[in-house]
Amino acid sequence: MRIGLVSPYSLSVPGGVQGQVLGLARGLRLHGHDVRVLGPCDGPPPDAGVTPLGRSIPLAANGSVAPIAPDVACALRTIRALRDEDFDIVHVHEPLVPGPCMVSVFMHSAPMVGTFHAAGVSAAYRWGKPLLRMVADRLDVRCVVSDDARQLAQGFLRGPYEQVFNGIEVELFAKASPQPTEGPTIVFCSRHEERKGLAVLIDALPFLPAEVRIWVMGDGPQTEELRARTADDPRVEWLGRVTDDERNRRLRGADAYCAPALGGESFGVILLEAMAAGTPIVASDIPAYAAVARHNREGLLVTPGDPAALAQSLARVLGDADLSRRLTDAGSARAESHSMDHLAERYIGLYETIAR
Repeated sequence: MRIGLVSPYSLSVPGGVQGQVLGLARGLRLHGHDVRVLGPCDGPPPDAGVTPLGRSIPLAANGSVAPIAPDVACALRTIRALRDEDFDIVHVHEPLVPGPCMVSVFMHSAPMVGTFHAAGVSAAYRWGKPLLRMVADRLDVRCVVSDDARQLAQGFLRGPYEQVFNGIEVELFAKASPQPTEGPTIVFCSRHEERKGLAVLIDALPFLPAEVRIWVMGDGPQTEELRARTADDPRVEWLGRVTDDERNRRLRGADAYCAPALGGESFGVILLEAMAAGTPIVASDIPAYAAVARHNREGLLVTPGDPAALAQSLARVLGDADLSRRLTDAGSARAESHSMDHLAERYIGLYETIAR
């Protein structure tokens, strides 16, 4: 089949949805399908199979910043690409986001799949419900990546939903060369904004042993404030944005991955990536994370926003080799069950059904 995957967000900016789109494209190609990715780009396309649709603008959404492209020029490029490519299937991620996704839904002639990633509370869903229902009704199949995403979409848009999952390219993490460490090392990799909970990890520092080191990857609106708070603490290494290769090496080399998010997550992809890298998990006990890392099986889950509890669980993982090994073994199996190959197979079944 000739398949078009449409991203609502700039493919040049790291993000969960963008990662799923690009990874799924690679997974589908391994199954012998001809795949093209359409989406905004703010730099060189990250993959040879990407058609850039123009630059993005940042939009505050769900406690984060979404790089979308709702302008007329992008809409015209989207229409032209859909016409020129003549796809058998068009698969739109976050179909309700203004820009190429919403344009694709209205302008498509091929069978169409829409995947809903968002979870939590959405003012756009509430105020734009009549229009958004009209958009959703044009989809042949609606998919959600989690129970939380289903609750949000179904609550406002009605209709049946196929529950899938977010996938990871397991071998990228499992075969990465571990980054050398200088002692017990905790790694954090996410955007530095309130809902991701980096401040909670910083607040946990006084409760952690003196020999512990922390790698902080990424950046965001809280970076300067939190970095200033740790200016006199040599245990914390601020790495900024890193390449995918360095991220994978540090996930593989660390002794524990910390995910202290406060909420607003729809799926714990980064937890699966750490599991694939063979790193035990300590994460907040929020629904999106609990659905991926089950407490005391693939990870230790703690009360969100509690620095002392977070430090206690991190210290347990770092100090108990048997616990660390048990979590790592279970996590590796969990990651394999969520491989991008399995996700591609799941979507291919849906594509073939609606194509018929």
